[in-house]
Order: sequence, then C-alpha cells, then structure tokens
Amino acid sequence: MTAFRIAALVAATLATGLIAGVFYAYANSVMPALNRTDDRAMVDVMQKINVVIINPWFMIGFLGTVGFTALAAALHLGKDHRTVLIWVAVALALNVIAFAVTSGLNVPLNDQLAAAGDPASIGDLAKIRADFESAWVRWNIVRAVLHTVAFLVLCGALFVAGMRHGRVAADAEVNSPSFARHGAAAVTAGGGPAVAGQPQRHYLTHYQTRHAPRGGQFPGQFGGPGYRRA
Repeated sequence: MTAFRIAALVAATLATGLIAGVFYAYANSVMPALNRTDDRAMVDVMQKINVVIINPWFMIGFLGTVGFTALAAALHLGKDHRTVLIWVAVALALNVIAFAVTSGLNVPLNDQLAAAGDPASIGDLAKIRADFESAWVRWNIVRAVLHTVAFLVLCGALFVAGMRHGRVAADAEVNSPSFARHGAAAVTAGGGPAVAGQPQRHYLTHYQTRHAPRGGQFPGQFGGPGYRRA
C-alpha cells in the first residue's frame, strides 16, 4: 500500500507539473508571439492549436491534475497520514480551481473562436480577436499560477511522505527481533546490561571505542587502574 500511495503522489505531481509547464509556455512564448501577428494569423493559429491540443497525452495530464491528486488524497486518509494529507488536500483544491478556470473560462473562449469559422471568410477579424485574446491570456496566466503552486505543494507532500516513510522504516528496524539480539550482544560485550525483549543500541560500545584511554581500559575496569577485587 505504501508503494501505491507514493506512486499516486508521484503521478499527481508529474501531471500537475506538466500542465503547469504547458500553460507557462503559452504565457511566455505562444501568446506573446501571436500578439505580434496580424488578426488573420492569430485567429487561424489559435483555432488550429485548440484542435491539436485535444490529444490523449494532454488529456491524461490535464485530467490527472485532479484525478491523480484526488486518488493520492484518498490513499492518505487516516490519522497516520494526516500531515501528508493536508499538503495533498491543498494541492487538490488548487488544481480543482485551475481546472474550473480552464473548463469554465478558457474553453468557452476557444469554442467562441471556433464558431467564428474560417478566418478567410470572417468579416471583422479584429473584433473576433479582441473578444478572445485579452480574456484568454488573462485566464491562462491565472490557471498557470494555480497549477504551479499546486505542483510546489505536491513536491512538499512528497518530501513529507518520504521523511515519514524513513522514520517508520527506522522504527521498524530498531524494534525488530534481529536488532534486539544484535544490540543486546553488543551492549553486553561492552559491559552494559542486556534486557531481554528490549532493543539495545550500540551507544556504550561506540563511546568506549572513541573515548577509551591509552591501554584500552577505563579506571575501575577489570585489570585497569584503580581496580579492586571484592
């Protein structure tokens, strides 16, 4: 189950990052370039882009921003995963808002542009462009920012999940029977008591190794200075 949780979280992060990158590219290259073209070129290119972009690769990422993030949130329900869940829930809310911006604002503008017909037969290209371009660019920036923040939050969730997994793995190792047997033997060899059934650590042995005086014996230790027989 842990692997499934991490896989869902990675998928959500990847999908969100990819879509944030697509909208970032629109904002920083595609739309500024089209802004420098004439009305006919702008309308014609955007109509073609809106058709080409509806492909399986884009749709998997676009729908995955919400779908994969929701799956990751569902897999982290429960008090043991509450910290990670908070991060994922914030990212899910951001992705849902961005999805709504695309579906409710950008897509209707795309449909409006497509309904205008062939640019060669449009009478007032300037009006068609004016009704589309500024609003579409504005909402594209909004959704790009939302998805980018969601991506950063999901990166945080991955980090927190990794830290938690590391702590759980370390605790499991410390409390394992094999660690208890080896730890007890090490502490007993170092002069410390071994308590049956409790994990023992190598602290005493490590201390003696680093801080033992010349000759390898502590005062009062058997055979060492200050040792007295009872």
